[in-house]
Amino acid sequence: MRHRVYGKRLTRNSAHRRAMLRNLAAGLFEHGQITTTLPKAKAVQPFIERIITLAKRGDLHSRRLVTARMGGDRRAFVWLTEDKLPDHKRENPYFDLPDADEVEFNRYGEVRKAPSLIKHIFEHVAPRYTDRAGGYTRIVKLGTHRIGDAGEKVVMQLVGEEEGPELSGRLSRRREMADRRTTFAAALRKQADKPED
Repeated sequence: MRHRVYGKRLTRNSAHRRAMLRNLAAGLFEHGQITTTLPKAKAVQPFIERIITLAKRGDLHSRRLVTARMGGDRRAFVWLTEDKLPDHKRENPYFDLPDADEVEFNRYGEVRKAPSLIKHIFEHVAPRYTDRAGGYTRIVKLGTHRIGDAGEKVVMQLVGEEEGPELSGRLSRRREMADRRTTFAAALRKQADKPED
């Protein structure tokens, strides 16, 4: 019996599952959207929602709780130079670049010091949702499946990140259909307004 057992196992032991949820959350906070499978997205969604709710409080206790849930003070921002940024991230204020003095590299070119992900959550993510009571993320089904195991792929986004790239890779036909309907309705109105001879 699994009475009152919360959450899905996702065929992982508890340490692996906790690490996976933390990594998915870190990727979402860092990039604004992630592509994953539907069960993983549904499992990580409440985890992310609680972190944003705690970050909205903004006090020291909530900062410590978020740090503990994220597994320590992680480092963020893979996109360190302007030329590596995709076009949709250059104009987006959510993806602001860190100052040059905040980033250090070791002698092998790896990032040694970068801005804190916890700081990013508290300064950039949480203030966007001060007037929102919940529902900070959305899950959009892509309609494609993973090749190996046919797992359904989805995009998980922070609400307000609609300016990003097309989700499915295929262009949406919704705008085209709406334009055709509008044109048809205008033609009907024009025909009805035309005086009969």
